[in-house]
Amino acid sequence: MASLGKTIKKSFEKRTISSTVFGMLASALTTIAPMLLVIGGIIILYNILDYSSVIYSERLLFTSSILYIFIFGLLSTSPFNTVLSRYITDRIFEEDYDAILPCFYGGLFLNLTVCSLIGIPFYLYSYFVGGIDPLYTFTSFIAFLSLAMTFYSMLYLSITKDYLKISLFFLAGVIVMILTSILAVKIFHTTVTYGMLFSIACGFLTIAICECGYIRVYFSRNNENYFGFLQYFKEHWQLSITNLFYFLAMYSHNFVFWTMPDHLIVKNTYVCYPPYDMATCIAMFTNISASVILITQIELHFHERYKAYSEAVIGGRMRDIEKSKNRMFSLLSYQLMDVVRNQFTISVLIYLLCVVFLPRFGFAGQTMEIYPCLAAGYFVIFLLYSCIIYLFYFNDKTGALLTTFSFLVVTAVVSLFARSFPPIWYGIGTFAGAFSGWVVAYFRLRWVERNLDEHIFCRGTLIPSQYEAMPTNIVFPVDTTKLDEEENEKEKEAKKP
Repeated sequence: MASLGKTIKKSFEKRTISSTVFGMLASALTTIAPMLLVIGGIIILYNILDYSSVIYSERLLFTSSILYIFIFGLLSTSPFNTVLSRYITDRIFEEDYDAILPCFYGGLFLNLTVCSLIGIPFYLYSYFVGGIDPLYTFTSFIAFLSLAMTFYSMLYLSITKDYLKISLFFLAGVIVMILTSILAVKIFHTTVTYGMLFSIACGFLTIAICECGYIRVYFSRNNENYFGFLQYFKEHWQLSITNLFYFLAMYSHNFVFWTMPDHLIVKNTYVCYPPYDMATCIAMFTNISASVILITQIELHFHERYKAYSEAVIGGRMRDIEKSKNRMFSLLSYQLMDVVRNQFTISVLIYLLCVVFLPRFGFAGQTMEIYPCLAAGYFVIFLLYSCIIYLFYFNDKTGALLTTFSFLVVTAVVSLFARSFPPIWYGIGTFAGAFSGWVVAYFRLRWVERNLDEHIFCRGTLIPSQYEAMPTNIVFPVDTTKLDEEENEKEKEAKKP
């Protein structure tokens, strides 16, 4: 994101109202704009199709379908993105641009294969056991694959640095979503829920096709090594597991509360707990601005300090290396605290607005009772995410893995006990898990700071190592035949009287 960071930095350095607003918009463009566009498109569908008039059972089926599509679409792509990102970064550093397009094709095939292995059995079950309409089931499966393709392709679009294109693709998808929903419901007279599901599938398919087409044009050369990245899953398996653990932990507490005695089972297929799921969604949006703050902080300052340290390591004096290291870690500490301060202020304001206004729109009762503890939990989750980003900066794959592992385990275990608590404490598992992960990440960053010199200077190899059979211990072959003959002659001479 270096090129975008320069744009943001120039905007904030002008210190005018317009440039500051532009910098904030540019930061939001890199993080949450696509998500806000999709949410805005769904809200528009709710209004223009009169979704409130649909009977409760159909609405519950639709919301459960969308919930599963988003959660499992994100989980199915999570093990691939970090490893492929590392592979692509290395290819760019080596200027081997011909390897990026085949990596995209091979990774897409692998990703869709995993999605199909997950999705086909589930949707066959929903048809044969749940009795859901086959057309509805097939459309749900297409929406699931389209969303997975969208998440996967965004990794490659981030390399191009053309973040405006990403938002334009999502805008085009939302427009297609709205138009197809009107066409399906108003012209072909489908049910409102199926029309919305069909339009969402068309919208994400449009986004995925636009992203794939742009990647195909941007990376036009192809060395046809489609699965050259597979070795990276062996070398950097911690990255894959770390990303998977993080997103599993994000939703593990939902999975636990889906086992509550008063949970809902829709069409013998979808399991959900609507009050908790809705409270989770509101809590996440309460703290989503932390992503914008973090990106802004990293792009404005930390990237430059990290670059200065790297240049000092390559060709600087020991004094310069120590000075740049101290400046880098002092800025890291300041940025972590700055994210806490700014996000705390924003979260408190949004929390107050939610408590005051959401009950007027039907969000009340148990949902708002669960919401406060979950809001605190997601506040810590986004702080935890910032620490993981810094661990990735220092290539501490083990530390990032330990962080997400503790996040996942503590969240799941405490949430199991929280089911018997009063509703106001249902979210304590999320808070406890995020806090435990943050503690591990914090002390791991301190460990990295103390051992950075060893990490940088003592982990390389001057001679490439390889695994093969041990060579023979004979350095120089000698013909021993003549030596034996000479020895025999000497012995004979010695025996003569």
